[in-house]
Amino acid sequence: MSRRLKLIVAYDGSQFAGWQSQSHRNTIQDYLERAFERVGDKRVRVHGAGRTDAGVHALAQCAHVDLATNNLSAVRWTSALNSLLPPTIRVLRCRYVPKHFHARFSAKGKMYRYRIWSAAVLPPLEFGRAWHVAAPLDFEVLKAGANYFVGTHDFAGFAAIRGKPLKSTVRTINWVRVGFNGPRVTIELDGDGFLYKMVRLIVGSLVHCALGKLPIEEITDRLASGRTGQARFAAPAEGLFLVRVRY
Repeated sequence: MSRRLKLIVAYDGSQFAGWQSQSHRNTIQDYLERAFERVGDKRVRVHGAGRTDAGVHALAQCAHVDLATNNLSAVRWTSALNSLLPPTIRVLRCRYVPKHFHARFSAKGKMYRYRIWSAAVLPPLEFGRAWHVAAPLDFEVLKAGANYFVGTHDFAGFAAIRGKPLKSTVRTINWVRVGFNGPRVTIELDGDGFLYKMVRLIVGSLVHCALGKLPIEEITDRLASGRTGQARFAAPAEGLFLVRVRY
């Protein structure tokens, strides 16, 4: 009988082509599956809670895998996998879960954090961890615009097309928090689900409004109509972090 192992994984996404397996085998899923194969001498499929794009980071991505053998404890799996993974990917913890648990389909929601460095100079240790916006931001506009996204809306105007069309582009955002600590700006979003590039397109719109390049009415119009609009900008991937998946 196989057993299902749940993993919480953190990674620096800057050197990887996202979560989902690809032919070049340079994704988080690929590295995890290779590590499992080396430990268990058998190929397995790792199922993630969702895809993160190339360059996007995760503090606590969730995944599960069905193991043909259960001769290792969850703690031993954690150490065995980390001994084979690159240092920019780490399994934080593992535990065995019932078969009805599914990393993707059991998820109730996710929280993302986007980091912006709003100053003339980007410190070297912030490189690859934040979007550098050198021009001054109107923080009041940033906060006001963020509030429009809270609630249930058709987010088609804040999503990119990937593969076949979705049955629904309606999602619920529970809250959006905008924080400031000197030049460090954080935008956190918690919702029941996110479309492809949705967070990056939301942040891109907010920043363009805060720079005076986009009227704030464009946000409300796009949410009301579901249209994409003429000018859309996705914030760079390096500022985005998957913080947690809720179950």
